[in-house]
Amino acid sequence: MQEELQNKITNDETPGVLKAAWLIALVTIASKLIGFVRDMVVANYYGATLVSDAYFYALQIPSLAIIILGGVGGPFHSAVVAVFSKLLGKECVVDAKINRLYNTFLTLTFLFFAALSVVGFLFADKIMGIIISAGSPELLHLASEHFKIMSPIILIGGIIGIFYGILVCHKKYIIPNISPMMLSLVVIAGIVAAGHFHTDSSGKILALATLLGAVVQILVQYPSVRKIGYRIKPNLNFVNNPHFNNIMELLFPAILSSTIGQIGIYIDMFFASTLKEGAWTSVVFANRIFQFPVGILVTAFLVPLFPIFSRLAGEGDENSIRNYFNKGVGVLFFAAIPIVILILLLAEDGISLVFERGAFDSNAVIMVSEALCFLSFSIIPYVFRDSITRVYYAYNDSKTPFLIAVSAIALKVVLNWFLILKLNMGIAGITLSTSLVTLYNATMLGLFMHNKIELNYKILFINLVKMLFAGFLTLLAGWYICLGFDKILLPKYIFEITKIFSVMLITLAMYTVLNLIFKMDYAGELLKRLKKD
Repeated sequence: MQEELQNKITNDETPGVLKAAWLIALVTIASKLIGFVRDMVVANYYGATLVSDAYFYALQIPSLAIIILGGVGGPFHSAVVAVFSKLLGKECVVDAKINRLYNTFLTLTFLFFAALSVVGFLFADKIMGIIISAGSPELLHLASEHFKIMSPIILIGGIIGIFYGILVCHKKYIIPNISPMMLSLVVIAGIVAAGHFHTDSSGKILALATLLGAVVQILVQYPSVRKIGYRIKPNLNFVNNPHFNNIMELLFPAILSSTIGQIGIYIDMFFASTLKEGAWTSVVFANRIFQFPVGILVTAFLVPLFPIFSRLAGEGDENSIRNYFNKGVGVLFFAAIPIVILILLLAEDGISLVFERGAFDSNAVIMVSEALCFLSFSIIPYVFRDSITRVYYAYNDSKTPFLIAVSAIALKVVLNWFLILKLNMGIAGITLSTSLVTLYNATMLGLFMHNKIELNYKILFINLVKMLFAGFLTLLAGWYICLGFDKILLPKYIFEITKIFSVMLITLAMYTVLNLIFKMDYAGELLKRLKKD
């Protein structure tokens, strides 16, 4: 009887999750496309130069606040969803108790991050000096100026994370996923204006536009939060507040975990500053391109699943958690493998087509392509890591991910030293070490999960082996197809467009057919949906 009820719950909620996933995917694609256009504009105007390096170095701490801490899957979003979804239940009614908890969290977040923003502004020189100690004095000075301009973003990040979590708890997926688009649009407008008037040789207008974009992002989210029923009334009632304590128990280790993860980026920044000019810009662009497809996948499937994980954990329904996890991660694996294939086959052609113009030359194309290809190996462990982390958070455990992230720092230093300084792999060494550290994180999180719940990895990884074999055969066929295309003489852009779309269609079709031959359910479900549409 209990098993029948379990199946009924799963079948009732799965269509809602899939519908939400499609909706979030569409909105995220639109937002990512605008972000991609922003990166194209930045590349066109600033290239891979001292100015772009300074901006991207300075952007790391504001990015930590607004993307890592405050973004989807960040500590603030995760803490709000984990605690509020249990309090709200299925009815999602905002009562006085929930409003007080919201205001306590919001008030303390504002005060803490406002103080950090002031510290960032006052000590910008010293902070940048630590991050890029191997850089030139010109790079250090310019990065410090950029960081001063963008330091208020530190305050904005935490608040955006709270708003994001609140909206997701109430199944409002569109606004939080559209709001990053606003930041990109403001940055594009600022760069275009600077280019028109030839006034931004130092990149300071780019930094200012980034700050204004973050302000617009939070202004877009707030009306929706207020419409749900939340009102801002500053409240410092955090003493003997069990629900606030639950938030802090999850939030504090999660912030430390995210910050520790960011230390890995600072390690990369240090090693990149020892390489040629434009090295760090190349790594940043590779990460941006990587996040375009992967971010869509992770956001689309995990945003609607996380509140369900949290509610089911509160109800003690392990069977449903196991079912949702295996289905969700299986779909992510199925979609991730062709992304790796297409990156390995088409990275240089795609980057050349999209970015090679203005100050972004052929040398920059090669640098970014090299970084991206080695980073692509992290996609499969990346989606597994982010998925299983949501299960830890659903059980109010952010300590385990934190401790694993701490242990990964030493591995990151050793790998960077070995790959970059000993093997002289340069930019490729930075992103290859990132892929290996991501694999380590995913493996350790998977091993320690048995302390919470047995997730039954056997079927999941048997299916992964089958999909990897199908992917390997597809990669070989795609490589031969690319060799044939490279013998065709066509004008540059026509050749790149023809090659990219042809190889993409052929490899995706072959990958799907092979998975159908191997009787993979994911391929069958995809085919059914395509026929239905």
